[in-house]
Amino acid sequence: MGKYILKRVAYMLIVVWAVSLIAFVLLRAAPSDAAVLSLPDTATEEQIEAKRTELGLNDPYIVQYGNYMLGLLKGDLGTSIMYGYSCRQAIMSRLPATFNVAITSAVLILFISIPLGITAGVKQGTGIDFFATFFVVLLQSMAVVWVCILLLLIFTVKFNLLPAMGYKGWSRPEYLVMPIIASGYRLMTSLTRMGRSGMIDVLSEDYITCTYARGMSRFEVYTKYAFKNALIPIITIYGLNISTMLAGAVVIETVFNIPGIGTMLVNAVNHRDYPLVQSTLIVTAVIFAVITLIVDIVNAYIDRRMQLN
Repeated sequence: MGKYILKRVAYMLIVVWAVSLIAFVLLRAAPSDAAVLSLPDTATEEQIEAKRTELGLNDPYIVQYGNYMLGLLKGDLGTSIMYGYSCRQAIMSRLPATFNVAITSAVLILFISIPLGITAGVKQGTGIDFFATFFVVLLQSMAVVWVCILLLLIFTVKFNLLPAMGYKGWSRPEYLVMPIIASGYRLMTSLTRMGRSGMIDVLSEDYITCTYARGMSRFEVYTKYAFKNALIPIITIYGLNISTMLAGAVVIETVFNIPGIGTMLVNAVNHRDYPLVQSTLIVTAVIFAVITLIVDIVNAYIDRRMQLN
């Protein structure tokens, strides 16, 4: 297990480095100038040139990237051009809002989708299976933007039950209801579908027939053998989707005016805030890589054959 974890950690570091390099190249390829965007429209050429020198934009690209990576190794994410203070402070001030929506949505989804999907797989061809399948197909056909608008029309315009937008933290949980629904409905459908198909596939295996031949009860077969093997793809899908949710749903945060890292990243790109964009992408890449690592370890613990491969 130790060798397997070390190999996965090495892959994680390579992914984070690749993200930093791609972000650097794409931002420098953009046509606009960060120095111009950070100054008022009345700025002179001398002021723009002085700003470029201050930001280090006149240095060769390899020098700019090297300086940033050296600072990153020291724990310095740089200073935001747009906000004028450290990128770490800017990111940490936005992470709680994104975490509140994503983690709450992910936990609620877990307790709804897995029981529904597993039950549909066990009761294949029954009314429960039909309901789960219809439920999945209906929600998967809905775009995120459309769902956000639909929620606003129902809960705000029609019945005036929830505030349209804003964020007050857990002191005002009513502001989180619609973002949580919009953030998690796709993951809920994916887990339900994966649980159903995984359970159906596992129950058709020969070793399940052998367990019945040994005199085991259906409940014991489902809980001890079938559910454990059907759980591996569910964990994988769940972990990857949580990573995406934590990285910040730009559409959801924009529609509901949530001050998360998604909206901050969009603003940073528009203002060509190179340090903030790179730092945000690296932080989200680390979050994604760490959760993927945890998923791999959990899967390897459930199925020991993965360690051998």
